[in-house]
Amino acid sequence: MALNALTVRNAKGRERPYKLSDSGGLYLFIQPKGQRYWRLAYRIAGKQRTMALGVFPDVELAEAREKRDAVRKILAAGLDPVEVDREMERKAKLAAKATFKVVAQEWLAKCEKEGRAPITLHKQRWLLDFAYPRLANRPVNEISGHEVYEVLEAIQAKGHFETARRLRSTCSLVIRYAVATGRAERDVCVDLRGA
Repeated sequence: MALNALTVRNAKGRERPYKLSDSGGLYLFIQPKGQRYWRLAYRIAGKQRTMALGVFPDVELAEAREKRDAVRKILAAGLDPVEVDREMERKAKLAAKATFKVVAQEWLAKCEKEGRAPITLHKQRWLLDFAYPRLANRPVNEISGHEVYEVLEAIQAKGHFETARRLRSTCSLVIRYAVATGRAERDVCVDLRGA
């Protein structure tokens, strides 16, 4: 029998941990001290697995059911939701570490290994120094075209149009490098042509 919000809210701890089952493998796991955890039991490749879906009351019954349904879609695609969840977490951590400055430095190192002239590398570093105050610590996959445009606009306001044009090109190369190397885990659509 499916759970209801009142049953979930009134579930109390007992001497031993116990479960209150909902449907589709979803259940509420109650600890002796009264902590309540949403869990989902499922089978994949013939093995029984369990996945954590959150803690009650942070995750209410309706949200736990939504999460269960999302997991069931992953299972229907033949994927293990725990592995999908781990991969998403890994990608999120990687993307958070992939700041504009980190990626720019990787890109500059790549350019150096490819044999770019020292004067060219010096100019690229000099140009990137204009972007760092605003973009250095931003995850590269979160940088919008508007943010880059604001950096360029500030340079243009000082009458440095050629510097802004070259910086636009350099920022675009850094961001494209991040997408191409997987440093950013989603496509970064930065249209800098209008800047």
